[in-house]
Amino acid sequence: MYHARMRADVTGFRRAVLAHYHAFGRHDLVWRRTKDPYKILVSEVMLQQTQVPRVIEKYKEFLKAFPTVRALAQAPLADVLRVWSGMGYNRRAKYLREGARVIVEEYGGRVPKDAATLRRIPGIGPYTASAVLIFAYNVPDTMIETNIRAAYIHHFFPNHKKAVNDRDLLPFISKAAEGQDPREWHWALMDYGSHLKKLHGNPARKSAHYTKQSKFEGSLRQIRGAILRELHKGPSFVKDLPFEKERIESALAGLARDGLIIKQRGKWSVSK
Repeated sequence: MYHARMRADVTGFRRAVLAHYHAFGRHDLVWRRTKDPYKILVSEVMLQQTQVPRVIEKYKEFLKAFPTVRALAQAPLADVLRVWSGMGYNRRAKYLREGARVIVEEYGGRVPKDAATLRRIPGIGPYTASAVLIFAYNVPDTMIETNIRAAYIHHFFPNHKKAVNDRDLLPFISKAAEGQDPREWHWALMDYGSHLKKLHGNPARKSAHYTKQSKFEGSLRQIRGAILRELHKGPSFVKDLPFEKERIESALAGLARDGLIIKQRGKWSVSK
């Protein structure tokens, strides 16, 4: 009885997801027009913790500067960070370049098609590995992110009182994916979840994995970005930024720990 009901529920869910996608899917997103694994990897790293509208133009700019994995691997970190500027979370750019170097040096410039191998590359975690497999290679895999959580929680856990764990979603995720084109199905899921979040105040807030992003204004992220923009102009003592001295020192220490900046003769500069 339970399995019959689940099958019926999943069938209705699948129908709703695909109907929305065929009518309103974001088919014009530039990273959906390519199957190049490198370009897919760049888009997925950029989309982490960053909204789609902010990524679109930066994605184009980044690929114009570094059109291939080899071009990125050979680029100085300072150049990569300069192009990345404005995206935030600059460690992503550093890991992306480190990952490109590993791909070139260990895999002949070809992005691996194996999940375990992908996860050994700097900056590629379980989600990004799955995204590359699905969107570049159209390989069936399980992928969960905020929009996908929103879609499943809204339909299958609407009145759930406790926080919903991803493991609670997995049976529905696996069942719904059966017989679907992996690439199109996950595009449809993400678009549908994004739609639901606008209508229902983000069902993903019921997830045990939900974290609210901290405010940017006045945050260390803002100070770190301001420091890097200053250092892109050249080495500096970084004294005149409009932030408290203690917070500037904290941001400098964090950037140095992350390998993004170095100090020489009292001045800071972007790492090479």
